[in-house]
Amino acid sequence: MRRLLPLLIAPLLIAADDPPLIPPPIRAMLDAALSSGNESEVSTIVKYARSADPASGDAVQKIADTWLAERQRARNERIEEAGPLELWRGRAELGGYVTTGNSDTFGFTGVIDVTREGLQWRHKLLLQTDYQESLGIKTREHYLASYEPNYKIDARRYVYGAAQFESDRFLGYTDRYSASVGAGYSAIQKPALKLDLELGPAYRSTAFTDGTVQSSLATRGTMALAWKLTNGLTFNQNASAYLQRYNSTVSSTSALAAKLIGPLSAQLSYNVQYESEPPIGRVGTDTIGRASIVYSF
Repeated sequence: MRRLLPLLIAPLLIAADDPPLIPPPIRAMLDAALSSGNESEVSTIVKYARSADPASGDAVQKIADTWLAERQRARNERIEEAGPLELWRGRAELGGYVTTGNSDTFGFTGVIDVTREGLQWRHKLLLQTDYQESLGIKTREHYLASYEPNYKIDARRYVYGAAQFESDRFLGYTDRYSASVGAGYSAIQKPALKLDLELGPAYRSTAFTDGTVQSSLATRGTMALAWKLTNGLTFNQNASAYLQRYNSTVSSTSALAAKLIGPLSAQLSYNVQYESEPPIGRVGTDTIGRASIVYSF
């Protein structure tokens, strides 16, 4: 009998070590979520599977964790092997108008805003132009180009460098060069809501239309908010400030984009730029509203 006892107990121990079977309905939903490739859907299935059948919850979690780890490994491998011209994502924006007859006006706006997301580095490039003329006379001419590399410390914190060039004769300056370094923090990281904040010292040199040149240290701060209101409607709020002894600048752009078809969206935006000490004869606050088509890639 003593010899037979281990043989009788062994199957029970083996059964106890086996993971519990996942109920077919839960397994079917899990497989469908995995096939979709949507990580948020997989997380939702795991959450409700634990509530519906706690006994198999660990098994469901293990399958999901293995799937996520494999996706992350493949993603990292793809990023590491990518060339310098790959992995760029962003948007191209174009808007304009022409009127003839009682008034003869022409204007257009163009924006290219792209980001390259690497494992340790993030690169941001922004090119923007606004041009308008009425009866052959220029009434607006604004150009902006900026480049910002970020080095990621962890999932939320990073350090940045930023270089920017601007020109806007109607705001009172022909050339403005800015350079800054500092710290950034991703305060909100949710699928539908993201908020990035940056702060650091800067140096600016501005050549005004009256011939004067001002160069001084400044404090630079930025905010970038992206809010997905619905599947087809997004709101973005971007603001920046250069605070210095002489002329300080505060700029804010609010944009509402509605998805049209495929990568195309229609966008309405409103920009406000404030100069604390514009040249004599210039107004300190300038605003512009835009209606444009946006191509996302």
